Amino acid sequence: MKELIVFNSNNKKVIALLENEELVEKYEEDEKNKSIEGNIYVGKVQNVLTGLQSAFVNIGEKKAAFIHAKDILPKVDITKEPIQKEKPINELIKPGDPIIVEVKREAIDKKGPRLSTHISLSSRFIVFMPNANFITVSQKIEDEGEKERLKNIAKKYLPEGTGAIIRTVAEKHSEKELKEDILKSIENWKRIKEKNITQIPQKIYDKGGIIKKTIIDLVDSNLDKIILQSEEDVKLVKDILSEIGTDIKVEIDSEILEKYSLEKQLKALKTNKIWLKSGAFITIDKTEALVAIDVNSGKFIGKKNVEETVTAVNLEAAKEISKQIRLRDISGIIIIDFIDMYEDKNKEAVINEVIKNSKKDRSKVQVEEFTKLNLMELTRKHINSKKEE
Repeated sequence: MKELIVFNSNNKKVIALLENEELVEKYEEDEKNKSIEGNIYVGKVQNVLTGLQSAFVNIGEKKAAFIHAKDILPKVDITKEPIQKEKPINELIKPGDPIIVEVKREAIDKKGPRLSTHISLSSRFIVFMPNANFITVSQKIEDEGEKERLKNIAKKYLPEGTGAIIRTVAEKHSEKELKEDILKSIENWKRIKEKNITQIPQKIYDKGGIIKKTIIDLVDSNLDKIILQSEEDVKLVKDILSEIGTDIKVEIDSEILEKYSLEKQLKALKTNKIWLKSGAFITIDKTEALVAIDVNSGKFIGKKNVEETVTAVNLEAAKEISKQIRLRDISGIIIIDFIDMYEDKNKEAVINEVIKNSKKDRSKVQVEEFTKLNLMELTRKHINSKKEE
């Protein structure tokens, strides 16, 4: 049973994904400071920093946004054409210029939002790119025949000069479903372009925050129902489901937290120490550069030799670490300090355990081998920017 639960807590909208009543993903969004990632603006160029190949752009938000020259140049399909040489940014834009941009990354600390002119509109089956002349398919779709089928369908209905990323959920869906989704995306972009501009800067497209993004991402992953706390959210969710052309059971329940024992599970996310059933534990520590995860045998002694005991702890930890990375939406470089093992077969078993459990993650997780210092390195992209710090 897979359920999406949406409720309010301390002026924040909280979205929780439960699998068999176990919390597996959690995101939150401040009602007064909603996510702007994915929003599209007509901005005004403020300062052009030639030496840094970048510029500041006023998009009407609290902080001036930032754009790099490589995010202004047209994207090319690098499998077919040579990579274009980056032009000096002052040949591309100048102060006072209006520019249509999408927010690719939220503001972080003192840094403003990161922008790009490479617009991408996410829908149920594709990410439509009106300024890119290529089609790619999600790497998670492994069947080459299916990849080719999906590409051919996209080519059939995408206008010339536009492109798309075909999402994992498109796999095995009919041409009719894909066609409808592509045409909706094209129409959406047409409405955005035709929006009446009354001032600059001006927001011309609102992605809808994390509720809409999460529903679109999960709607084709065997989601059984959506449970909400308020009538206002029921209307919002039903409008989203209608927009993307699907039907999922929607319920309202004012006693969500008590019924699903969510408070206890959410409280556990506030600690960086997680105990395992065996008596071992892991700690998770965030720094500016990376996230460090340490495995400790704790109270677990074991009845076999040291190597077997250590491997048993590491295998259990590998499963829990993959779960916590997904649950806490940890992104960037992740370094895991497993307890030292000396046999290659045991290291391989731990690597495979991490890879196996990472496949449950909706985000791409890249798992590397153990380093000479017996550390494992992972990289992961966040699902949503607005998460608990």
